[in-house]
Amino acid sequence: MRKRRTSVLKPLIFATVSLVLILVVGLYFYGGDRGEKQPDKAVPITTSPTKNTPPDSTADKPSSLEALVRDTFSLSKEGKVVNSPFISGKTHKIDVTNQWGKPNQTTKTSSSRYEEYPNHHVILGYFGELLNDIRSYDSKLQTIPLNDIKKEGGEPDQVRYYQDRLNNQIILIYHVNRSTDLKWILPKPTEKEPNPKVDHISVYTQVKNQGNQQKSINEMISDLSLDEKIGQMIIAGISGTKMDTQTKNLITKYKVGGMIFYKENLVDPEQTVQLLNEIKTENVHNVLPLFLSVDQEGGRITRLPGGLFNFPTNKEIGVINNSQFSYKVGRILGKELNEFGFNLNFAPVLDVNSNPKNPIIGDRSFGDNPDVVSKLGIQTMKGIQSQKIVATIKHFPGHGDTSVDSHLELPIVYKNLTELKKLELIPFERAIDSGADVVMVAHILLPKLDDIYPASMSKVIITNLLRKQLDFSGVVITDDMTMKAVTDHFKMGAAAVDSIHAGSDIILVAHDYNKIVEAITSIKVAVQKGEISEQRINDSVRRIIMLKKKYGINNGHMKNVNMEEINHSIKNVLDEYH
Repeated sequence: MRKRRTSVLKPLIFATVSLVLILVVGLYFYGGDRGEKQPDKAVPITTSPTKNTPPDSTADKPSSLEALVRDTFSLSKEGKVVNSPFISGKTHKIDVTNQWGKPNQTTKTSSSRYEEYPNHHVILGYFGELLNDIRSYDSKLQTIPLNDIKKEGGEPDQVRYYQDRLNNQIILIYHVNRSTDLKWILPKPTEKEPNPKVDHISVYTQVKNQGNQQKSINEMISDLSLDEKIGQMIIAGISGTKMDTQTKNLITKYKVGGMIFYKENLVDPEQTVQLLNEIKTENVHNVLPLFLSVDQEGGRITRLPGGLFNFPTNKEIGVINNSQFSYKVGRILGKELNEFGFNLNFAPVLDVNSNPKNPIIGDRSFGDNPDVVSKLGIQTMKGIQSQKIVATIKHFPGHGDTSVDSHLELPIVYKNLTELKKLELIPFERAIDSGADVVMVAHILLPKLDDIYPASMSKVIITNLLRKQLDFSGVVITDDMTMKAVTDHFKMGAAAVDSIHAGSDIILVAHDYNKIVEAITSIKVAVQKGEISEQRINDSVRRIIMLKKKYGINNGHMKNVNMEEINHSIKNVLDEYH
């Protein structure tokens, strides 16, 4: 199991003793706007990550301090703090992760999450996926005395106090605009020190209807019928290049949550955009928008039509071994998909190609070194995500050491968990730590972990390993269930039910309308018989809804694709690294 990270804030060691007290007192004193009742906050972090950092000598000059105080008030009106690129009330967690990576420590409550970035002297608070509290412990801010704050800002709109066994603080609250407060947190003045200096500041934004955001997801789930919930757990393939009766039924009757497209569905850019627009129009009466997905990996696995310049294979990119190049490749892959109207990419491949006889992964992998695969795969993932396209890391727990093609038969990997942790699992664990949203699970049998079910139907692998040991809380999707690794050994309906029992959120049925219907029907019967609880279905639907909301997926139509512009971008990147 992965080691838990410990906070760099040493004073927090003491704070654990009085956690309950801190929660109760902190919720009261750190509540937000104009004395209104706020949702639960994370435990206030009342000691500075830079407490022992010597103040910047240039900041000791009165003129510099006055300018800094003035700038701090000015920036707070825009939801900003000094030396941070993020905006309270506007920046989403995915943008923070893309720029700063995983935090050193996370503190959660029922409705909020606070994440520490000591290297940036900042603690970030979120409601859902939206940043709404930026706490800065910048060393220059810590040279500002109480009197200078009041000299520039006047008397605060509100004054609060916070005290625990380590701190006795005063909080000056300025309502800098209709939704944002600037809070100055300092030691409480005493006779000995009547003019204390700042400990930290907080720019806190009251998000509109934030108290109802989580409730709205719960209400949405409760308003969905069982058919609608099960539909969300299916991504279905279609046949042909136009809207037909079967495609229409998948949307209107079975209410599938998404669709996958292959080269045979996509003739040219105009037809592709038109088809996706028609599908979105057909879906407009459903509660939730559709995942529109493809395998756009680059190299030999590409789906988009129209003569787009292709990128090198991942194997060739692995030889180049440049993080910036991989990020730019991912970014353009995301841009391509955006232009056509897709929103979900089944990429990047994080398999470590350790078996040279592997017939299915091969040059789709970044190589046989797990460190290189991790580094380049994560950067490709972040590049895709930067374009608001959902990226999928695959094929968990690692398809690189197989000698057969799972499209044709069931691969068997005779490795135990210790061996997997030394190679195959490394890229997946690191990508999860770096903000992976979706994991695709492979149809491979690992008898030393589960000698009955392949990974895509194994509770040992999905729930125990992926969810619990690797701490993945995002969406789990199967590889295509119409591959012979599944169909030669299991009936489609039973396989879909077994996969949900194992912990999958989405069943991918990429071919054959009748198999899609069989999967949906079998899941519904299993719920009606009590073999699968509706709460289990709700758990998956909640994760799916949160992902669709996070990426702003909608039924909006696209216009013509600017192929020339995309190819120009691709050429520039290729020229830069060749």
